[in-house]
Amino acid sequence: MNVGAAELLLGGVVLVGASVQWLTGMGFALVAVPALVLLLGPAPGVALANCAAGAICAVGLAGGGWRQVRLNAMIPLVAASACTVPAGTWVAAHLPEPVLLAVMGGLVTVAVLLVMGGTRVPALNGVKGALTAGAAGGFMNSSAGVGGPPVSLYALNAGWAVREFVPNAQFYGIVVNAFSIAANGVPRLESGVWALAVAGMAAGAVIGRALAERVPERGARLLVLLIALGGGLSTLVKGVWEL
Repeated sequence: MNVGAAELLLGGVVLVGASVQWLTGMGFALVAVPALVLLLGPAPGVALANCAAGAICAVGLAGGGWRQVRLNAMIPLVAASACTVPAGTWVAAHLPEPVLLAVMGGLVTVAVLLVMGGTRVPALNGVKGALTAGAAGGFMNSSAGVGGPPVSLYALNAGWAVREFVPNAQFYGIVVNAFSIAANGVPRLESGVWALAVAGMAAGAVIGRALAERVPERGARLLVLLIALGGGLSTLVKGVWEL
C-alpha cells in the first residue's frame, strides 16, 4: 500500500470512529484503535487514538454536558486512572510487538463482550468500584488506547441512564487521555496525516449528529460493538500469527 492510500485509510478510520462516538456517545477508541494499531504500529496508533479521543470528548462536553458531570463519582475514577497510566505505558513499551498486538486485541475483545453481555460486577459498586474501574481504565487506555469499557461497566452497575453516562464518560475521557498523552507523548506523524485525522474528526461529528436523528440508539450501539469486536479479533489474530 502506498503512503497516500495509507493516509486516506487512516483518515477514514478516524472519520468512522468519530461518527460512532457522536452517534452513540461511545465507541471511538473501540472502533478506531485496532485499525490505527494495524496501520501505524502499537505505540503511534495508541498515541493518536489518545489525542483524537480526548479532543472529541472535549468538544462534546463543551456543548453543555459539563453541567451533568458527577464529580463525586468522577474524582475516584480519574484519581485511580492517574496511578495506573504510567504502568500501562511501561508495559506497552517493554512487550514485543506481536505480544502487544495480541494483548491489545484480547483486551478489546474481552471488554466488548463484557459490555455486550451487560455484565454486572459486584466489585464495581460504590467508591471501591469507582477506584477499580478507574485503575483498569487508566491502564488499558495508556497501553491499548481503550479505557472506556471499565467505566461503562461501572456505570451499568451504578444504574446510570444513557443521558447520565455520556457527559461523565466524556469528562473521564478528557482526563484519562490527557494523562495518557503525558505518558505516551504525541505521535510523530507527517502533517498530511494530522490534517486527514482532524478532517476525519470534523466530518465524523457532522455525520454522527445527522445519523443520531435517524438511527435508533440501541441498534447503533450494537453496530458499534460488533465493529469493535471484529477489530479486536483481527488485532488478536495478527498478534498471535506473528508470534
